[in-house]
Amino acid sequence: MEPMRLLLAEDEAELSRALCAILAHAGYEVDAAADGEEALYKLDCQSYDLAILDIMMPKVDGLTVLRTLRQKGRDLPVMMLTARAEIDDRVTGLDAGANDYLVKPFAAKELLARIRAITHTSPGAVRKRPAFGDLRLDEGDSLLLCGVANESLTANELKVAAILFAHGSGLTTLEQLRREVWGVLSDTESSAIYVTVSNLRKKVRSLGSTVDIVTARGLGYRLSAPEGDDHAQ
Repeated sequence: MEPMRLLLAEDEAELSRALCAILAHAGYEVDAAADGEEALYKLDCQSYDLAILDIMMPKVDGLTVLRTLRQKGRDLPVMMLTARAEIDDRVTGLDAGANDYLVKPFAAKELLARIRAITHTSPGAVRKRPAFGDLRLDEGDSLLLCGVANESLTANELKVAAILFAHGSGLTTLEQLRREVWGVLSDTESSAIYVTVSNLRKKVRSLGSTVDIVTARGLGYRLSAPEGDDHAQ
């Protein structure tokens, strides 16, 4: 299990350093961004459990970062930081899809309490990412991860991947995939299984992973990794 990973986008360098230290001390893993453009880049390249965005940032402001996330269909929890205390400004942020709004200056205890409330976790919480060999699955952000590389998954690819990870080197039957992903049995859904697994296999390979999705003809699929590394984590 890994520490929860947060993105802090704050252009005031001194405040950013202080907040990173507070969050790290609380058990979180933190990446800092100095402006909205850098925040968007990191959000595209990495998976996070929460984004903390200052509204007034250079290049791209926090509200634009938030709206961009929501337009992409990302439901990542977002907390907005601002020196603005006006009700209308807070309503704008919440209407744009923010989960919470914290006005500067604020106490460290309040920040940590709000993070726990948004992420529904206790202090120093960790998240479990299903893993097999060198592959990890981030179900929250629909990502397949290998090292620093990642591939976005469709809804059905994510469901299939989660089932494969759960069974690991054991067989995942076609019947299980039909029932748990598509529900109702039909020839169309059988074809959909093959297409979805094929696309998933291509993404695994594009990541440079040593893991393979092995076909048991007519029966189903299982995950395989080099000897000594073929275990779920």
